[in-house]
Amino acid sequence: MDFKFSDCVQSFRSSAIRDLMSLATRSDIISFAGGMPGNELFPVEDMVEMSAKFSRKQWEEAMQYGPTPGNPGLVKELTEFLRRRNFPVDRNKLIITTGSLQGLNIIAKLFINPGDTVITENPVFIGGISSFLSYQANIESCDLDADGINIEQLKEKINRNPKPKLLYLTPNFHNPAGLVYSRRRREELIEVMRGTEIPIIEDDAYGELYYDKEGYERSRPMKTWVDAEMDSQILYTGSFSKIFGPGLRVAWALVPEIVYEKMQICKQSIDACTPTISQVFAENFIKTGKMEPYIEQIRKIYNTRRNYTLQAIKKYLPQEATYVTPIGGFYFWIKMPHGVDEEQLFRKVVERGAVFVLGSVFHPHAQKNGYIRVSYCNTPEEQIDKGIKIIGDAMKELMA
Repeated sequence: MDFKFSDCVQSFRSSAIRDLMSLATRSDIISFAGGMPGNELFPVEDMVEMSAKFSRKQWEEAMQYGPTPGNPGLVKELTEFLRRRNFPVDRNKLIITTGSLQGLNIIAKLFINPGDTVITENPVFIGGISSFLSYQANIESCDLDADGINIEQLKEKINRNPKPKLLYLTPNFHNPAGLVYSRRRREELIEVMRGTEIPIIEDDAYGELYYDKEGYERSRPMKTWVDAEMDSQILYTGSFSKIFGPGLRVAWALVPEIVYEKMQICKQSIDACTPTISQVFAENFIKTGKMEPYIEQIRKIYNTRRNYTLQAIKKYLPQEATYVTPIGGFYFWIKMPHGVDEEQLFRKVVERGAVFVLGSVFHPHAQKNGYIRVSYCNTPEEQIDKGIKIIGDAMKELMA
């Protein structure tokens, strides 16, 4: 049968990257590819103990449909969780989404017509790009430096005619760049965007994963400190995926009421409601006071893995390879020495038993950019040294 697919299908990314990643499916491979928590870190015992105490009524409610914007119990607990972090929960509305990617997809659906421009960072989270392209957006990107998005490039792009529809940012512990925007760059960004009426998506899946006081101070979301006028321009998305469990698929958006109402209607046509049982688990984990100590615990573990990875990078990678040391999150974004091809490096590293993600995955237009992403979040400490050595040795051979 000759299927007649929609025009938006033509915007989907090529399978070339998937083909390369399929080379890395061996069970013995040392993986620096996945941006996911380590399985051994999940609070499984807490979950088993908690669920054993559920009443028959709680289980019945957990297995039933729930309200589209989220179960009231979780909305209440999450509201207070965010209030403690200075979010303006009283002048915004909180909607629960099935993963933060659903939130991005709904926002894209609300604002983008075919051909509309969305401004992103370069590099950029591939999930965001996929959401925007699925509505046939035109992607314009601004480069990142160690402090955040390039302000001069941003000014040039927002002043184009027609005006862009959205600005998409990941200011905290960026995926893949690993950096956190400086306070000065955030303030410059806010002043540039003030009065433009272009919604800013502040994607903050990693914001709780700071490692020290510097990381905490630098990673304060813009949504928590801007004035009321700018607050109404920021659509904030957060998630439990990196700080609790991605399999639960529970995330949220904190947005102005008019956007909330539209998101709710849109979500009804997608999944009716986020899984109730997942929301019940998340609600009770917060309610029993376990969430914040657990996040504190995993911060320490990820910090240790970051340190192991940093030591190995300094030891094994050629000096010509450069990077920003992350102060939170999951990732090193490594610029390869001049002349080293990312796909050649990838194949050589996989053959020897390790894997990373190619930088072109995170280019807005899937172009080679001379970078690789190394994720340390779910790599056991005892494997990090060996895996980074494989990458470093292969780089040096390709340089020679």
